[in-house]
Amino acid sequence: MKYQTIRSLLAAALLASWLPLCGQTSATPEQRANLLLSKMSVDEKVGQLNQVFDFSGLPGMPAPAQKLEDQVRQGQIGSILFVTDPKRINALQKIAVSEGAHIPILFGFDVIHGFDTEFPVPVGMAASWDPEMARKAQSVAAEEAVHAGVRWTFAPMLDIARDPRWGRISEGAGEDPYLGAAMARAQVKGFQGEPGQPLRFAATLKHFAGYGAAEGGRDYDASYIPEELLQNVYLRPFQAGVEAGAKSVMSAYMDLNDVPATGNTHLLREILRDQMKFNGFVVSDANAVGDLYTHGFSSDAKDAAFRAAVAGVNMDMGSGTYLKNLKQLVTEGKVSATALDDLVRPILATKFALGLFDSPYADGDESTHAVMLAKHRDLARVAAARSAVLLRNEGGVLPLAKTTRRIAVIGPLGDSQYDMNGPWSLTAKPADTVTIVAGIRNKLPGADVRFAQGVQLRKQFPSMFDGLIGPKPEAEWDADKAEATMKEALSLANDSDVVVLALGESALMDFEYASRSSLALPGRQQELLEKIVATGKPVVLLLFSTRPLDVTWASQHVSAIMDCYFGGTETGNAVADLLFGDVSPAGKLPVTWPRNAGQIPIYYAHNLSHKPYGAPDFTSRYWDLPTEPLYPFGFGLSYASFEISNLRLSKKEIHTKDPVTAVVTVKNAGKVKADEVVQLYLHQKSGSASRPVRELKGFQRITLAPGESRDVSFVVGAAERTYWSSATHGWTLDASEFDVWAGDSSTASLHDTFSVVQ
Repeated sequence: MKYQTIRSLLAAALLASWLPLCGQTSATPEQRANLLLSKMSVDEKVGQLNQVFDFSGLPGMPAPAQKLEDQVRQGQIGSILFVTDPKRINALQKIAVSEGAHIPILFGFDVIHGFDTEFPVPVGMAASWDPEMARKAQSVAAEEAVHAGVRWTFAPMLDIARDPRWGRISEGAGEDPYLGAAMARAQVKGFQGEPGQPLRFAATLKHFAGYGAAEGGRDYDASYIPEELLQNVYLRPFQAGVEAGAKSVMSAYMDLNDVPATGNTHLLREILRDQMKFNGFVVSDANAVGDLYTHGFSSDAKDAAFRAAVAGVNMDMGSGTYLKNLKQLVTEGKVSATALDDLVRPILATKFALGLFDSPYADGDESTHAVMLAKHRDLARVAAARSAVLLRNEGGVLPLAKTTRRIAVIGPLGDSQYDMNGPWSLTAKPADTVTIVAGIRNKLPGADVRFAQGVQLRKQFPSMFDGLIGPKPEAEWDADKAEATMKEALSLANDSDVVVLALGESALMDFEYASRSSLALPGRQQELLEKIVATGKPVVLLLFSTRPLDVTWASQHVSAIMDCYFGGTETGNAVADLLFGDVSPAGKLPVTWPRNAGQIPIYYAHNLSHKPYGAPDFTSRYWDLPTEPLYPFGFGLSYASFEISNLRLSKKEIHTKDPVTAVVTVKNAGKVKADEVVQLYLHQKSGSASRPVRELKGFQRITLAPGESRDVSFVVGAAERTYWSSATHGWTLDASEFDVWAGDSSTASLHDTFSVVQ
């Protein structure tokens, strides 16, 4: 069906006095928004601030209580969430521009790490230490979503996560603000393009701010973050995302220092608007405006609408609190007409910037999914391989010989198409996804590759998401079935040349509302692991999870361990490339791996104490556990061996605002072409406040052939040395002596120093 253009629809419906400017491409989106605002009623303005859910496209979900078509006609909807069917989007959009307020709807969706083609989960992309790869992946996700009519994503998630028990660690870039900022810039530019380019898709920075610091790692619980930590750690990725041009920011669910983020004026006005200079719009998290009452913060729903509006929340996601209360607040003078316009303006400007007033319709059809998948599979395979982290390879067990003939793939994640896509793969089709079994069979078509599940994966307490956006939880096995399945796995292991164990967590165990109290392998996986190892067969352990897991026993008894995260559509083929040496692993950990949950919180960028780690009389912070993590931040092995040497600094003394350049020589001393991630760390020895023992301030992923050497340089400028000081209550650039380390992880030993003078 051919739709009329938006201009012809507006020409029949809108006043001639403002129509010409709406169609002028020379006018800025803000100018067009201002002219449109001058002609809108209060009801129409309030409608633009209202986002509604439509879950009807998800299996088993009812249609909205009120027909969306009626609300659209009444001008009560500015945005709709969760619709991905191009036909339905076009039908609703036609009503909006021809029968309703004549303003197109902004359709949003959680496009987190793919749409038709799934890429590695975001923490997996961070493990690649390859921002350019992340940019390409999110550019593909945007391209695919736009064909469906979705023009706005609720990504990237930029929450720093230093507690791996937190369920949403999967969506971020880990524990470090420098790596997090690099991934933030890359993802925003992937979704939106470079600033100044035509905009087709809008990114959202979430969750603003401090959500990853929820107490006890419990999703939705309060966060208590001192200003120093907030500014230096938790806000850095958001600042990078704002500078990259992100069009929207999502306010978080939780209390931050006893004030809910969605009603937090200090957070949303003083920091986001004034300090960071953000000029887009803020959308609440789901129902968060209405939940200001649930928090015990507002006195009722009307007060919740008032507090969120005053704090600067432009769009109310799902609660309908603005729709029901904001007009009355304007009528009473509690929210001024100017303040209402200020809330609406950036939403309209974004719609103009996206071209929705000129081209509001989806162009996808039944064939689009297959076309996009075929176009992007190769990139997905590369991305999945670049994200894997080799944790252990004693005796060079990996890569496996391609002459291996009897291969047992054992474990609950060895042949699970749904789980390989990972959490937040809401539009993925599991049938498109390559499992570990399929990937190995593709790689070695003549081999005997057999599979046994071995054990069952189940949550003790399922969440509201289980069975809604993924498979319905399987009933718990009875004792007879559990034992029979375990025996089947052991029998298969004994009859094989090598065992590939695929263990970890299901995708919905690493999700919203899916925090854990333990990092142990769920269910009977540890028992299965130990029994398989006891067979004496060569074992390769593949871990599928987005959080660190307690594999202390495995680190002492299993020769080869690789953390694969959830790689997306091409997981199985990518893992096969790694297992059999067609690709050398080069990922690095974006989070510190504790030995067990008792070490939490543990992160590399901690402060010194009066008894620093490694002091002559120091033994341990615990009497029953070493202080050091199982695997440090930035760690990851390769099939090659690299030598990083000859650290030299351009200057040994600089003035406060001057840069210094650090250069190292990297050589591939191995026998295969491979990548290495060279990392630079800094420590300020004295100043107005104590500074962390090390902070990442530079990294590069490079490819070297056997025997090849290359110089890698890093510029350490004033920006890398500036920090927010709790002593000065502001941004500080001290004169001090600085340590510099370069190497392949946060434990790098190659060292030099330089001094900064006034």
